[in-house]
Amino acid sequence: MTPEQLAEARGRTLEDVIGDGLRVLFCGINPGLMSAWTGHHFARPGNRFWPALHASGFTPRRFAPAEQRGMLDLGLGITNVARRATARADELAADELTAGGKLLTAKVEAHRPAWLAVLGVTAYRVAFDDRLAQVGPQERTIGDTRIWVLPSPSGLNAHWSPAALAAEFGRLRTASHQAPAA
Repeated sequence: MTPEQLAEARGRTLEDVIGDGLRVLFCGINPGLMSAWTGHHFARPGNRFWPALHASGFTPRRFAPAEQRGMLDLGLGITNVARRATARADELAADELTAGGKLLTAKVEAHRPAWLAVLGVTAYRVAFDDRLAQVGPQERTIGDTRIWVLPSPSGLNAHWSPAALAAEFGRLRTASHQAPAA
């Protein structure tokens, strides 16, 4: 892929990988340029989403981005807070993330996953106006859907090692298999 092709992907959107009643709906911040160009979520080779998903036990093997629709068979889905593709998440304005949080809430209300996993604490804080949120389970819910904030799997988020990232994904995987509290 050429720099020109990547530049052409700026502003494109990706189709959600979503269905009703998922166990976990993973929510990225927004598509990167390579994802927008390929049409597949988390497509940049340095992105650690697919390795963490497998290392944590969510998938029986490491999926390639082009296999993203196979996640539905495992009760998993993918969406984004902001729809517009950018080179870096910090190119998004706060109002774009806030508007994305409202659209995300509507998606969750419509599809009712057991868990919403937002990949990026800073994006979650802005989208849901929760400046004190930390990585991990949140007290906030959307209807019956519980929320877990995961670290961003972007290679730019280097202070989360691959092992630590997989461990946090694993905590969510364990929680997603437990029966909800009565």
